[in-house]
Order: sequence, then C-alpha cells, then structure tokens
Amino acid sequence: MRYVYGLIKLLVFIVLLGFAMHNADTVSLQFFLGYSWEAPLSMILFVFFAAGAVFAFLAMLGQVFRLRREVVALRKELRVRTPAPVEVVSEPLMVEQPRDAL
Repeated sequence: MRYVYGLIKLLVFIVLLGFAMHNADTVSLQFFLGYSWEAPLSMILFVFFAAGAVFAFLAMLGQVFRLRREVVALRKELRVRTPAPVEVVSEPLMVEQPRDAL
C-alpha cells in the first residue's frame, strides 16, 4: 500500500509540474489603489492555494479545541461512571467422592 501511495504522490507531482511548465507566462494581478503584482501564473495559483489552506486550518482550530475539551470531559465522566472491579474470590470446588457399597 505504501508503494501505491508513493506512486500516486509521484503522479500528482508530475501533473502539477507539467501544469507549472505550461503556465509559465507572466500575468499581472491588479489590486486596489493601483497596486499590481506580476508573476508566473503557477506561482500566483500556488500562493493563493497556500493562503486558502492556512485560512482553512485557522478556521478549523476552534472546533478542534472544543472537541478535545469534550473528549477530556467524556473520559473523566467515563472514569466516574465505571464501577470499580469486583474482586471475585473463588473457593475450590468440593466434589463428593462416590461411596463404596461394602
């Protein structure tokens, strides 16, 4: 399975490298107030993809911390509700021996 995963990663890398090579033309990105940025299209796409990933990670952090607190509370509740193990003392079984009919 590890080899399949490595092969998929290599395939994705080759496709993205080919995309970057075919879109190496310089484009101009116009901002407000007359600012502009000129860079290759693949670089601009990568920067905005990375910024989106960072924003998604930051948006997810609140929920992750809330769920971690909930897990801690539920584990604490489980420890309280779980009864202590009962120690079972087993006595040896007394088996009655057959009596001889003499």
